[in-house]
Amino acid sequence: MQFKFNHNSFFLTPIILITPFFLWGTAMVAMKGVIHQTTPLFMAGIRIFPAGILVLLVAMILGKYKPITPLGWLWIGLFSLVDGLMFQGFLGEGLLRTGAGLGSVMIDSQPLAVAILSRWLFKEIIGFWGWLGLIIGIIGISLIGLPDELIINWWQGNFIDLEFSWQGLFDNGQWLMLLASLSMAIGTVMIPYISRHVDPVVATGWHLVIGGFVLFLLSFQFETSQWVNLDFSAWLSIAYATIFGSAIAYGLFFFLASKGNLTSLSALTFLTPIFALTFGNLLLKETLSDLQWQGVCLTLVSIYLINQREQINNFFAQEKFTLYIDKIKLKLLINRD
Repeated sequence: MQFKFNHNSFFLTPIILITPFFLWGTAMVAMKGVIHQTTPLFMAGIRIFPAGILVLLVAMILGKYKPITPLGWLWIGLFSLVDGLMFQGFLGEGLLRTGAGLGSVMIDSQPLAVAILSRWLFKEIIGFWGWLGLIIGIIGISLIGLPDELIINWWQGNFIDLEFSWQGLFDNGQWLMLLASLSMAIGTVMIPYISRHVDPVVATGWHLVIGGFVLFLLSFQFETSQWVNLDFSAWLSIAYATIFGSAIAYGLFFFLASKGNLTSLSALTFLTPIFALTFGNLLLKETLSDLQWQGVCLTLVSIYLINQREQINNFFAQEKFTLYIDKIKLKLLINRD
């Protein structure tokens, strides 16, 4: 991965590259730290609504804001439903029921769904390493999301005493996070269609504003005491998640993407759950079972394989070509002798 920075900031390059993922991971911890003092839908709305306004202001300053056609508004509405309302809503509800670290792992498993959807919609080639990553990811997510007792009984062949409850499955929060991940994946593959009618930055800003507004409406309809229990430190945590974890993190990510290779940059996605797991353990004392840790490791491996499948395939293809050339050279030397 090559990024162009001036020599004065060269020593800051590694820090700059990991900053978005650090902010996303720590924002999950910040939200988890205050989720029990507020309500999930309200927190989801207040995280993205101000960030959307900020994005729109930046788009206006940069001259990217143009009149939007009716078809463009339709795509923005669909984007708001999927990537604003559903993604943030599932994330807020899931975070109430699971830890910041595990939640981040489930959210960042979305490259698995993106790969499948891209294969179906855009005929993108997944390849051997991509399919291997998908299989490993499914195993990893299952180890994280399914109850340990269910996995152990299944592994031991004990199918009689299994007690399965869909309600209990979703109460643990991991699968709500998986729904959030799937919503984010659908929103991601919508971008090529949206960009045909609306500038992606403008669409991003509006979908955050509209999604946040609908979340506020749902919160006022179905939730109570959204802010009465929030103290000063809780508001600081929410402000951190809004300003740093949303506006600045996404802005810096797209800035870096414009300076280098997006695929290589996306491969650093696995850093987000690592930061969330680390700070979740340090600040919130979150702990995982042995099976969940194994699931985390497998999921991180799968994310890397999915994001880097083309680079891995090219590497082995190049190595195979090099070995083939060396073999020809060896034969020529033998024949010469």
